[in-house]
Amino acid sequence: MSPTVVFGVSAAVLVGFGLYGLIVNPQPLRKLLALNLMGNGIFLVAAIIARRGAAGGMSVDPVPQALLITAIVVAFAASALAVALMLRLFEETGACSLSTDDDQAPARPPAEGEA
Repeated sequence: MSPTVVFGVSAAVLVGFGLYGLIVNPQPLRKLLALNLMGNGIFLVAAIIARRGAAGGMSVDPVPQALLITAIVVAFAASALAVALMLRLFEETGACSLSTDDDQAPARPPAEGEA
């Protein structure tokens, strides 16, 4: 089995696990981790495509490499922003759940002066 096939299958597995986690998990942090897993699979596919073009006898093109590095940095910044927003949500509500169901939301302790 060639390395290109191994990396392609690995990328498909990463995207599949990420999609499964995105659909199944209701918690926002787990959804963010699943989204990052899908992104890593997509980055791996893009790297395979860039490498395959260079291995085909064509001259090495630095543009796909620059695009991948930029995409990784942007994904990291978006993940950091999402984690900061989740921390802010936790500070405001006491629960890091975006669910509107009253049964699943944990009981928030009463504030001072409340009965």
